[in-house]
Amino acid sequence: MGSPARMDWGLFVSTVFLLSCGLVMVYSTSSVVAKVQYGETSYHFLARQASSALLAVAFLMLLAKWDYKKLKDPRWAFACLGVVVFLLLVVYYIDPRKRWLLLGITQLQPSELAKPAMIVFLAYFVTLRRARINDRHTVWPAGLALFMLVAAVLAGDAGTAVVLLATAAAVFFVAGMDRRTMLISGLCAVVLVGLGIYFKGYRRDRITSFLAPAIEVLAKMDPTGTIQAPAPNARTRGGDYQVRQSKIAVGSGGLWGRGLMEGRQKLLYLPEAHTDFIYAVIGEEAGLLRGTLLVLAAYFVLMWRGYSLFFIAQDEFGRYLAVGVTTCIVVQALMNMSVVLGLAPTKGIPLPLVSYGGSSLVSTLISLGLLMSVREQAG
Repeated sequence: MGSPARMDWGLFVSTVFLLSCGLVMVYSTSSVVAKVQYGETSYHFLARQASSALLAVAFLMLLAKWDYKKLKDPRWAFACLGVVVFLLLVVYYIDPRKRWLLLGITQLQPSELAKPAMIVFLAYFVTLRRARINDRHTVWPAGLALFMLVAAVLAGDAGTAVVLLATAAAVFFVAGMDRRTMLISGLCAVVLVGLGIYFKGYRRDRITSFLAPAIEVLAKMDPTGTIQAPAPNARTRGGDYQVRQSKIAVGSGGLWGRGLMEGRQKLLYLPEAHTDFIYAVIGEEAGLLRGTLLVLAAYFVLMWRGYSLFFIAQDEFGRYLAVGVTTCIVVQALMNMSVVLGLAPTKGIPLPLVSYGGSSLVSTLISLGLLMSVREQAG
């Protein structure tokens, strides 16, 4: 991991804390589900997550000591992007309803690999075209590459598509793209995501369920009766069911929580408790002060240390890598927490380093390995 003088202890400790918290909470949230729903031992999901963690940490250690400047090569930038788009198209061709490829006893989720692949591509491309970042010969090729990637991801995973777009926006912003180009690009991104939502019925249901409380209030205020409130039974098991169960979990945890392994909502009340809604169980079992705020603080430390590398990295490529990796992880974390707390529509997006999922864990630690490599080379 480098000499103590070069070790970024804030980044390292926050990463280890989130990874350790994730392993503990994966066991806590999945032990009952593994037995009741899958007929496996209580350690089934923990064992798989721990195996992924060992592989991911190996990648982290190797990349942290590797010279990230070797990635500043068109062969790396375009090959990574091309392979990921190909895998995404293969997944969609095999089964449009799924997001992963079955590889023997394990699964590969290409949309997770799209994150580091896009970050490397953007860092390379923006470094190459930095002096002419607003030129149409820069904007159009970058836009076309991002469109292909985001459209392929959007076919099965809207949450990850939003994370990719936010990451790209951050990199182009720090590279000096002008406001007009950013605005036009943002509008195109909104249209693309909007179409992705419109053509998927379950995504429309999630948006409708999220807006239902506001519609009910407007319906009561509308004297003409033009605005119709949703039917009372339409939301019993609708798109907001997970969020309502999640808020019950967070609220019942209070300041100090019920205690580790003592949560109740994970007992088949809260779906996906070990994946997308693991933050809710952290709130129920560890409480606000010992759980949710500590996890949030760890992400803020990671954000602080990641963005600080923009100012101390040796070259522009390293600066853009740091911004891309940090934005990708932080935006994903904030999106997940917002969904858990009912502040955003439900999206199938994991909490980085914490939620169950091998592809997500490997992708995140690969990205953090690149971040630590930038810190290593910064001296």
